[in-house]
Amino acid sequence: MSYILNIETATKNCSVALAQNGQSIICKEISELGLSHAEKLHVFIEQIVQEADIKLSDLKAIAVGQGPGSYTGLRIGTAAAKGLCYALDIPLIAIDTLLILAQKITVTNALIVPMLDARRMEVYSTIYDENYQTIRGVEAQIINENSFATINESIYFIGDCNEKCKTVLVKDNFIFIDDVLLPSAADMSKLSYEKFQIAAFENLAYYEPTYLKDGVSK
Repeated sequence: MSYILNIETATKNCSVALAQNGQSIICKEISELGLSHAEKLHVFIEQIVQEADIKLSDLKAIAVGQGPGSYTGLRIGTAAAKGLCYALDIPLIAIDTLLILAQKITVTNALIVPMLDARRMEVYSTIYDENYQTIRGVEAQIINENSFATINESIYFIGDCNEKCKTVLVKDNFIFIDDVLLPSAADMSKLSYEKFQIAAFENLAYYEPTYLKDGVSK
């Protein structure tokens, strides 16, 4: 029986989920305008362990959202994940935050573009196909009327910057899903278990999240 603790703090959503064999069984999260990660993260971890009636020593791995996203949030999540891995002598798994977000929707014959706000008209974005395979890697991208203009397939946009982006992204094949805003640790469970099964672990000493904007605190 493989318990993995999943931590996602790249956005204002402070999210922790416990997974058993790739299935989320408990999730605690809070999304606030002011980042509350430093206050809430360890509280959520303690609550989840108690509710699941397990011990931290029962965990087989810790998975963390690797970003991109909030510099402060990523530092807090990474520090917590690394600390638990060191203390428990278990591996660290990193999952791309935009892939976590993409898991919230299913499409057919279309592309998925998860986007997270990077202030003004800049976003963190990537492009996935219907099987969540990467078509274009993660970028810090300034959105304008020419963004994605050469793509003729249907594109589903998700994330917390749809409102500002839909004012300039107006092609008929652009579809905005407005109720999918932020990544959740609950959507990491399948991804982290897949990596656990093939021992796709990070080097604890050298792992750093994907900041894209080094030193910029949000």
